[in-house]
Parts: sequence; structure tokens; C-alpha cells
Amino acid sequence: MTTTDDIQRILTCHEPVLQNVSHRTRAAVALILREGPSGPEILFIERAKHDGDPWSGDLGFPGGKVEAHDRDPQSAAERETQEELGLDLGTARYLGRLSDVAGDTLPVLVSCFVYVYGGDGPLRPNCEVRDAFWMPLVELLNPLRHEETPVRFRGKRVARPAIRLPQQGKPVLWGLTYRLVMQFLRLLPGSVTGS
Repeated sequence: MTTTDDIQRILTCHEPVLQNVSHRTRAAVALILREGPSGPEILFIERAKHDGDPWSGDLGFPGGKVEAHDRDPQSAAERETQEELGLDLGTARYLGRLSDVAGDTLPVLVSCFVYVYGGDGPLRPNCEVRDAFWMPLVELLNPLRHEETPVRFRGKRVARPAIRLPQQGKPVLWGLTYRLVMQFLRLLPGSVTGS
């Protein structure tokens, strides 16, 4: 079974592909791990529903737009995580980062930073977050959870690759967060997540 120490070793050797494009909005997110009963778990948020928000109601990682006052994308991910969940990543162990991901239909470029959180304090979602929950890594690796499914985007239904999580009533994991999760899973030994 892969541990968070294994993941740290993998990310230490990983050379992420970083992009620097001026015509896209910069955003940064935090992929946060913790040790759970069945191995590492990843923290996801379910965004609150807001009109005009392209990510309204979707699953994602805590994070958001890189603001002018942020030192860099990593500090933006940490600030947004504090604002959205009340979780201080200054007390977490930083493992590394994934390659940047550009939006297919939206002009956004997302940087993803990986942490291990050892605390057990309650998460305090703000008004942007409907729910926050931990998902065992083993569930995300389960090929039976991977599917192509119709999702609603900009008023249309389109088929997209996704992961169906075991929690009842949760939307499927798709889009930019799906692409980041798949990038992360492919780094792990013995991953059977396909292309």
C-alpha cells in the first residue's frame, strides 16, 4: 500500500511541467492528504451553488484565483485553503507540486500543490463551500469508479471522463480536478488508471 512517505519520495523526484501564460487567469489549489484507516486520503470540497460560477456545485480542491497580493501561486493555494476551510497549511508537510493544467474551455491555468495534513481539527467551510470530505486513495484508484458520463456545463450536457465517488448524492469528479487527480494517480506505483 502506498503511504504519504512514498508519495513524498515520488514528488521529490517528479519534475512538474510549469506554464507561464499571460492570457489565462492564474489559479492555485491544494491537494491535501492525510493518513486514514485504509491508507492515504485526499480532501475534496463540494462547491456551493452560485449563479454565474462555472464551477458551481462541482467537486474540487480548495483554492482559487492568484491575487496580486499573493507572493506566488503556492501562497495563493494556502490563503484560499485557510479562507475556504479554516485549515492552516503552514502546519502541514509540503510534498511538492503537480504539472500545471490549462482549462480546455475556460481561460484558466491551475497550479496544484500537495500537502500532508496531520491535524484532526474540524474543517470550517465558508459560504463558497457546501461540503468538505476525505476520500480514501484506494477508492480513487478503483477502475470500476472511472467512467465517461454526461455532465452539465454552461447549460449543455456533455460526456466527460469522470470518477464516481462512493458517497450518495455527490456529483461526479470531472473537469480540471479530475485531470489533476489523474495526473497524481499516474505518479503512484502500480497505478491502473489508464491514459
